[in-house]
Amino acid sequence: MQTIRAAVCHAFGEPLRIEQVRLRAPDMGEVEVTLDAVAICHSDISYAEGAWGGSLPAVYGHEAAGRVSAVGGGVDGIAAGDRVVVTLIRACGTCLSCASGTPTQCQTKYDGDHGPLSTAEGGALHQAMACGAFAEKVVVDQSQVVKLTGDISMEAASLIACGVITGVGAVVNTAGLRAGQDVVVIGAGGVGLNAIQGARIAGARRIVAVDMSPEKLDIAREFGATDGVLATAPKPWKEAIAAMGRGADAVIVTVGAIPAYDAAPRYLAPGGRVIMVGMPHSGATAHYEPVILSAVGQGMIGSKMGDVVIRRDIPWMADLYEQGRLKLDELISGRWRLEQINEAIADTKSGSAKRNVIVF
Repeated sequence: MQTIRAAVCHAFGEPLRIEQVRLRAPDMGEVEVTLDAVAICHSDISYAEGAWGGSLPAVYGHEAAGRVSAVGGGVDGIAAGDRVVVTLIRACGTCLSCASGTPTQCQTKYDGDHGPLSTAEGGALHQAMACGAFAEKVVVDQSQVVKLTGDISMEAASLIACGVITGVGAVVNTAGLRAGQDVVVIGAGGVGLNAIQGARIAGARRIVAVDMSPEKLDIAREFGATDGVLATAPKPWKEAIAAMGRGADAVIVTVGAIPAYDAAPRYLAPGGRVIMVGMPHSGATAHYEPVILSAVGQGMIGSKMGDVVIRRDIPWMADLYEQGRLKLDELISGRWRLEQINEAIADTKSGSAKRNVIVF
């Protein structure tokens, strides 16, 4: 049992505390990764604020990259010294979802209350999202890591673990976008910018970004948006449809705001689909007139982590980055030390940051 530093949440809505915690050695099928970088995702912030409940004390963080420092028995294809991306997608490989090719929906539950972490005194410490990556090291299942090749930086690689695969995957995998189709992306934050990149890579004809901030719309154009619409307009869907000349084949909702979900179907063309990515707080509800969706063959579908298969999609995205076709460095707004994590979270909550990264 070794001692590492981690940012621990003891009460929802309160600042995280940097503490010494215990991390056990990897068991059968697990790997230990010494982290170089972990990005701050809005999901981490929502959890720390109590939006979805959960056990406390807890260590959050799930967008990480580092080097394998130890492996347990039965680990195949991963060795000490390998550079890896660490994800929250823990897949058993044998349940119906995994066997059907959708490991993001793995039905084998993980109990983070009995994971590899404990307090300095030996008490319970929840490993949130099967990662607990706001820490110097993690111990995770081998299914959660993907080995990196090439020269991608660890800061850039950490972004692929969640925000990039979620945004790009929502367009490419969930929406199944085809070249020449039209897309609306609601929310031009970290995930939204990657949905825009996914649409560009897939060959979309028009990519309309919708956001509350004119500055974010300017950034969206840098990532591939062809048009920008302010969400504060009285009927922003009319402006988006005018820009496309028709409704959208896919509307990607990347924010958890209920007004965004209420408006999303209004952007659709007949036969189009709303892809639900952003996660509102538990108990929040949206409202639709289902007869309209039924009459014109529209639909709505959730997208968890971009419906990715990480050992297929992460190497592909890393290769796109090395070709210059996927922007990652441009997503990083700031680099922070672990001791500065509360400042980095506050900066992320301000809405001005694309992605803040904790660098070890």
